[in-house]
Amino acid sequence: MIAPGDAAAGPAASTDAVLAVVARDVRKRYGKREILTGLTFDVRRGELFALLGPNGAGKTSTVEIIEGYRRVDGGSVRVLGLDPVKDGARLRPRIGLMLQEGGIDNRTTPREVLRLYARFYRDPEDPDRLLELVDLERAAGTRFRRLSGGEKQRLGLALALIGRPELLVLDEPTAGMDPAAKQATRDRIAALRAAGTTILLTTHELGDVERLADRVAVLDRGRLVALGTPAELTGAGAPRVRFRLSAPLDAADAAAMAAAAGGGAVRIVAAGPGAQYELEGLAEAADPRLVVALAGWCAERGLLITELRVGAASLEERYLELVGEDVAAEAEGIDQATGVADVEGAA
Repeated sequence: MIAPGDAAAGPAASTDAVLAVVARDVRKRYGKREILTGLTFDVRRGELFALLGPNGAGKTSTVEIIEGYRRVDGGSVRVLGLDPVKDGARLRPRIGLMLQEGGIDNRTTPREVLRLYARFYRDPEDPDRLLELVDLERAAGTRFRRLSGGEKQRLGLALALIGRPELLVLDEPTAGMDPAAKQATRDRIAALRAAGTTILLTTHELGDVERLADRVAVLDRGRLVALGTPAELTGAGAPRVRFRLSAPLDAADAAAMAAAAGGGAVRIVAAGPGAQYELEGLAEAADPRLVVALAGWCAERGLLITELRVGAASLEERYLELVGEDVAAEAEGIDQATGVADVEGAA
């Protein structure tokens, strides 16, 4: 217990009890290129915090700084109350890492690897229990090189859990898995979070984030461009009205329908193959009168609205609003910081 008059220990200890990660004005450079430009955020103990962004946004550098593998060039980071570089030896046993590429010897088996890793910790999880937890009992004696992509991912999760970590870092945990394995892994991650494990998740699977995350941070070109719960992020986007009709509209009909929906800046644009459309230019959330106007206009012309969606954008749509240009550049193999084609990545 901290004495009431212990002013020096009080604030820091109180913060450490609530926050697992504290990043303040973090900056990182590689040569002349600044990868992180004043990044500030907290990860609360017991929450699942998702870190999103296109390739090159700074996610990997951020995670490596938290893990203690890289030093900051400016600002500060504390993880579980410790400096990840200076206190690395004390911090590493308290962090579990699940990486996309684990560097596991192809000749070893899941049981052998888990038993080896268990020796690195004072109070490890039981390897056989972990094999059961990640559904690898049948593959426990199979050489790593013969495991499927999903089995390798599940072994990576087991290795991250062997030391009973307080902070679990997951990098694309469901990559390479079939739908059933993905759902099982999501369930395991949700159970870990419910049990009080703090989880830092980086992924391109935005469905995982929407299902699992307590809060989401979106990085773009080394800057934090959004931070909040999935509901807060999707609710901050422009209101959306999407619908599908029984027959497509021509340009004149689209203009007439937009006028009936409110006129002014409202436009009707294609939103997918077939007769799928979206209203653009809504200044505020749709109300019942708008839906009535759309339905009435269609009824007068014998058109059936076969699908109607009114509300906030999905997390994927909101993410693309925030970093859409960089996602497009990423798809074309363009370096987001320099604008130069990534020839090696495109080859």
